[in-house]
Amino acid sequence: MPVISPRTYEVKTFGCQMNVHDSERMRGSLENAGYVPSLDGRPDVMVINTCAVRENASDKLYGTLGHLAQTKRERDGFQIAVGGCLAQKDRDGIVDRAPWVDVVFGTHNMGALPTLLERARHNEEAQVEILESLEMFPSTLPTKRESTHSGWVSISVGCNNTCTFCIVPSLRGKEKDRRPGEVLAEIETLVADGAVEVTLLGQNVNTYGVSFGDRHAFGKLLRAAGAIDGLERIRFTSPHPAAFTDDVIAAMAETDAVMPQLHMPLQSGSDRILRAMRRSYRSARFLGILDRVRERIPDAAITTDIIVGFPGETEEDFAETLRVVEASRFSSAFTFQYSIRPGTPAATMPDQIPKEIVQERFERLVALQDRISYEENQKQVGRTVEVLVSAGEGKKNAETHRLSGRAKDGRLVHFRVDDGLEPRPGDFVTVRLTDAASFHLLADDGNAAIRRSSAGDAWDRAQADSCGVPTPGAASATKGPVPLGIPVRRAG
Repeated sequence: MPVISPRTYEVKTFGCQMNVHDSERMRGSLENAGYVPSLDGRPDVMVINTCAVRENASDKLYGTLGHLAQTKRERDGFQIAVGGCLAQKDRDGIVDRAPWVDVVFGTHNMGALPTLLERARHNEEAQVEILESLEMFPSTLPTKRESTHSGWVSISVGCNNTCTFCIVPSLRGKEKDRRPGEVLAEIETLVADGAVEVTLLGQNVNTYGVSFGDRHAFGKLLRAAGAIDGLERIRFTSPHPAAFTDDVIAAMAETDAVMPQLHMPLQSGSDRILRAMRRSYRSARFLGILDRVRERIPDAAITTDIIVGFPGETEEDFAETLRVVEASRFSSAFTFQYSIRPGTPAATMPDQIPKEIVQERFERLVALQDRISYEENQKQVGRTVEVLVSAGEGKKNAETHRLSGRAKDGRLVHFRVDDGLEPRPGDFVTVRLTDAASFHLLADDGNAAIRRSSAGDAWDRAQADSCGVPTPGAASATKGPVPLGIPVRRAG
């Protein structure tokens, strides 16, 4: 009897950290159903996990689907599935525009992917299944992690805010929080599997607890996670300035495992524009939060999101953004040009800003932040930092003979080690910083002290498994870590 090879898959991810984590759940569900990762770039199933926050996300999806149409015509049995936020939004419209798509599923039913693929094959027609509310919390789904040393942990889904530029609440629904015990149990499982770092995820992580009536739940969760043996680094993204309280700052400062890094979305420095965005804070409150964070955590690296060209933004409004950026001294920023998202209140606001004006302002903001990032990074030169070694973050490492990783504050460090020393992804190295650019730091004197870790051991096991040499008790980790969800470069 002939041996039937399992079907292979590939998942492409467009979007934010939540999308990256959702993709891990999709991979886990597929592998639980018997699929295996494609190793040759010719998968039987291509899954595209989409974002709907910006206009270019839609362009990227339909451009990708256009390229896949040829593959669909040439290869019998090849299937295409589209999930995520844009699928939740466009629904049947995806199949209308790209009739060669086999499956469309939304943000609330990721676990249905294997069933929908099989149903599409059996019925020989596209399957579109979009639920209006969460079928099950994504944490209950199997997970295929992309990193041996780091893990994403979703503490909530959805959002209760009504920002006029954002379509996420209508696609992800109202905020739903997991119970603290469930979150801590997942973290403990990740640590047992070799992870030494976790990133807590939520649309607004610091409103965690609203579902069960505890406004201090997030600070308590940080402290409890910090007590887990073997967990060395905790990060989180993204908080909302309006809900950021001093008990969270205290928990960050007093919990050794919580890293000195904070991503705090500004969006605009103009109080008038913040009001139009329905962002329930003003620039003075925002700057006050940064002051209090730096008072308790002097070495904290603070990053942000900024939108340029929101409807009605005047030159005076933009000048206020530049003022707040200069005062904030962000280590880096994600800067965006406003784009209309149909279905949001801002899409129909008067005084939409002409593209050429938005572009010119954007370039000025980027130039300012690049200067600040460079100046802030130059202040790091001469310091000794501990770096968690990663894989894949240094695109020029092969030619520069460097390795790469993240310092505690989230900054990217490229470093050299003395000959004969071989730190593994997941190990820690202590290095002295010798130079800096706007988007990275260098440690080139080669004098690195290496601390081996359980995450490095998990990397070794994963390498053995990927070579077909199973290791007794090997952890379910995979080759090829991805960077954590910490913005370190601007995004246009």
